[in-house]
Parts: sequence; C-alpha cells; structure tokens
Amino acid sequence: MNIQSLRGGVRLKSAAEIELMREAGKINFEAHMAMRDAVRPGVATIELDAIAAQVIKRHGATPAFLGYPPGSRHPFPAVVTVCINEELVHGIPGKRVLKEGDIVTLDCGTEYKGYVGDSAYTWPVGKISVEAEHLLRVTEDSLTEAISKCVVGNRLGDVSHAVESFVARFGFTVPREYGGHGVGRQMHEDPHIPNWGEPGKGIQLRRGMTFAVEPMVMMGQRDLMVLNDHWTVVPKDRKLCAHFEHTIAVTDDGPDVLTRFD
Repeated sequence: MNIQSLRGGVRLKSAAEIELMREAGKINFEAHMAMRDAVRPGVATIELDAIAAQVIKRHGATPAFLGYPPGSRHPFPAVVTVCINEELVHGIPGKRVLKEGDIVTLDCGTEYKGYVGDSAYTWPVGKISVEAEHLLRVTEDSLTEAISKCVVGNRLGDVSHAVESFVARFGFTVPREYGGHGVGRQMHEDPHIPNWGEPGKGIQLRRGMTFAVEPMVMMGQRDLMVLNDHWTVVPKDRKLCAHFEHTIAVTDDGPDVLTRFD
C-alpha cells in the first residue's frame, strides 16, 4: 500500500488504508461500548481495562497503548487510560473504584492489520451534577465542531480554533501542552493538533490525511502537572475535566469518522 509523505512528515492514506483504519476503529468502538456498559458505582478501573483487553484480543487485534512508547523508562502499563473527575489525560487503571456522581474518561487505541484506531469518551457514573453534565455536553459538541472543519482546503488552525472558540463561550479552557495528532500506521504521527489556534493558519488539509481529533476541556485554569506515576495529568486547581476523541479521515466528501458506528 502506498503512503505518501508531505513536508513535515504528514502521511496521506489511500482509500484501502482508510478502510483498514476503519476496521481498527470498529474494534476500538466495540471495546468502548463494552466498557460503557460496565461503568457504574463500585466498578474498579482495572476491571474496565480488562474488558477492553478482552474485546481487542477477541478480534485478533493489539492494544496500541500497552507498553507505549517502546523503550521508555516508564512505558504505559495498561490497555486504556482511565481518568476520573479532575484527571485530564493518561490516568493508569488500578484498584480505584468508581463512585456515584463521578465522571470517567476512557481513552483506548487498537492496532489491527498494521493500522490504528484511537478514540475517547467521558461517561457519567450514575447521576452526576448539572455542572458536570454541562461540561460533558460542551466537550463533545466541541469535537463535533472540530470535525466539521476537517475538510479539504481548510487549514489545521481551523480545526484547532473550532475547539477553543466553542468551549470559551461557556467559560471553559483547554490545555496548551496536549492535543490531537496524526494517526495511521503509528499511533502518533504528524501533525500535532492543538485544541487552540488561529483560523486560516497551519498546514492545508488534503484528501487522505487522518487525524485523532481530541478536545480536552477543563472547568478551571489550564496550569497542569504530572503525578508521581509519570503519566496522569491533572490541572493544578483540580477542577473537573472531560475528553472526547475520534479518528477522522479527510475525504473529498467531507470528514469521515473512522471510530464511530451509530
């Protein structure tokens, strides 16, 4: 299969490659739906990780996060990242138990036939506060806004700006250090996709580009810190965070979401 390289390392995918990414995305979606069905008070986060692992294994696929990055002093030790309440990204599943009123973000990546699907959702645990419901709705809607900008001829800054400009209407913030990324044969490819930017700036979008677009939204300030586990990122003010993500292909017919199967 041909992979074309653009300046900056951005790789265009063929139609056949995009279909392979869709297969990986469908397995990833099934893992997410199985975890979603298990989200309830009393469930330990490591149980959710095991559920995703079972789905991925059943399809003959490989967890993209486990052991990532290769050769690191602190490779990620699980299949999914699990973040509760004030945790923004990269939380490690373990013995912590979900409680009524929590919100939990599950981020999962699946490699299948050499291609990766990557997506994330934030779910309510039982009945949550009105404020938390609002955060989840705005974060997911900001992803919809960003996806709508993933069209041939737009600039990467149009995608990034769509997230921050949307969430700012509601008084929310986005981190400067973390964002989306190209995805395909590797989980992280060029380009980096901030959740903030200037419209009309950045590389021009072309048919065959594939991204993981992932708004990460905070109710408080954007100052962050990494916990002692070397992975979990939290805002210093410990206010609620939400995170939604889909893998997108840019096509002549508009954005094609490769990890959503309604």
